[in-house]
Amino acid sequence: MQKRATLFLLFLLPSIVTFALTGTDAQWVNKVSAFYGERAGKRVTAWRNVVEESSNLSEQEKLAAVNSFFNQLYFVNDIDLWGKKDYWATPLEFLGSAAGDCEDFSIAKYFTLRELGIDDKKLRLVYVKAIKLNQFHMVVAYYPTASSEPVLLDNIDPEIKLASKRRDLLPVYSFNGSRLWLMKERGKGELAGKSSRLGLWNDLRARMGTVKLKRPIKNYDG
Repeated sequence: MQKRATLFLLFLLPSIVTFALTGTDAQWVNKVSAFYGERAGKRVTAWRNVVEESSNLSEQEKLAAVNSFFNQLYFVNDIDLWGKKDYWATPLEFLGSAAGDCEDFSIAKYFTLRELGIDDKKLRLVYVKAIKLNQFHMVVAYYPTASSEPVLLDNIDPEIKLASKRRDLLPVYSFNGSRLWLMKERGKGELAGKSSRLGLWNDLRARMGTVKLKRPIKNYDG
């Protein structure tokens, strides 16, 4: 109940104090509101406000703002939310549904950080094995420099930590906008090809380009 109340307050506040939306932002809000409902539109408005408020922050501050914002949504498995085993939601679908699984949290964070100007070379979407949960999981890795140890943005552990501090995660492979790596250890891994090998990634980017929305089979919007 406390988390539901937090969500309610977070997504209503931007309707009271908000930045002027750009034309594209307004179109997104209107489309999401029409498709998912007014509360969903408020969540998109809140997201666009976070982007505007974070635009002049340091990269570390951008990581914290984006990670904190998206971690307030509900974790729901794809089969329960979308009626299929694996579905990668766009940020608008994630916000519209108020819920998603680990891929949806990570994808929304990744694209928001890219929009905030963080170089794609510094970001990876990383598949890991969550040892305690005994299941595969996805996080976002941020590399301050090419040779540095990354920090991880995660919905299981909301605190941004160095990868070496997350002994509960075993890296498998990672990718970004153009490349795919196999992760041999908690470092950067071995270049394994282009991320276009990932069909779900290609489908996601195609849907983002056309702003195509999917309706969940269950309402988690309260």
